[in-house]
Amino acid sequence: PEDITIQPYLYGLGPGDNPIFKGMYEASALVCGASTLAADLVWKNDDIMIGFNPAGGLHHAQKKRASGFCIFNDIAVAIHHLKHLKKDIKIAYLDIDCHHGDGVQWLFYDDPNVLTISFHESGKFLFPGTGHTNEVGEGPGKGFSLNFPLLPGTSNRMFVKLFRYCVPRILEAYSPDVLFTQLGVDMHFNDPLTQMGVSISAYKDIAQTLYTCTHDYCNNKWVAVGGGGYLMTVVPRAWSVFLARMLDVKLENKLPNDWIQQVKKDVPNEDTPYLLWDHDDKSEVQLLSHPEIAKKMIDYNKELKNLCDNEYLPNISQKIKES
Repeated sequence: PEDITIQPYLYGLGPGDNPIFKGMYEASALVCGASTLAADLVWKNDDIMIGFNPAGGLHHAQKKRASGFCIFNDIAVAIHHLKHLKKDIKIAYLDIDCHHGDGVQWLFYDDPNVLTISFHESGKFLFPGTGHTNEVGEGPGKGFSLNFPLLPGTSNRMFVKLFRYCVPRILEAYSPDVLFTQLGVDMHFNDPLTQMGVSISAYKDIAQTLYTCTHDYCNNKWVAVGGGGYLMTVVPRAWSVFLARMLDVKLENKLPNDWIQQVKKDVPNEDTPYLLWDHDDKSEVQLLSHPEIAKKMIDYNKELKNLCDNEYLPNISQKIKES
């Protein structure tokens, strides 16, 4: 800030996750504008089913402070824009970033017209330390905040199975006017900031599930933004998989040789990929040699599935009936 009387740390700015940089306001505002434009185009045009802003997804920013690499919460800004366009619009917000989308959850915690769903590494092990199953909303929004905190090392099979089971049922029960997704890809097994076991082939499955749910349960309206992901060799491949599904483009599982050579030159510290989506993940292989750990993780995911069946879904159905 130019006003030296302002103390930046009061707003989450300064050394650490959110350093002040030249053009910070302008860059952050542009991200908000892009996400808002994507939402606006999808909502106002029958011939536009999907809008995707990969630069967006800054889900940690709070109402009055920056947090977790996020200056402004572009998701919240775009959702508020949609709510201005239609007062009683119902929005389902789904977040698959490895870090819990705390900013979005708290900003709409008492709003029954914004259902927040988050699949993330448990806050017991990872920033921001939130996203527990008892965070279900408050006031009129109680029952409309759904969290699926996953254990470190969760594999493709475990994640995709839980996602495929729960998400379509939740979206069918809520029947939103728009699906809004944050597509962070830092659940990847090589990501340096997280401890999950997911590979890009899982994102391919997730993309298909989201596409189908958009058509079947979400009024054929899908707004997507990017999010976390801290490997140059992973993020462009994962988002290419999502974008290809959005555009209904069939991609072969290969990468251009010039891109591979550029990766070797620019990021020699990362494993060079040769396929668009990797089939296996380290976690899956490790769990084969540790069946006792695998069983605990499978049992834990069964508990999340039961939570969805016995609490999340009945609460949504009951609240909708009461309204």
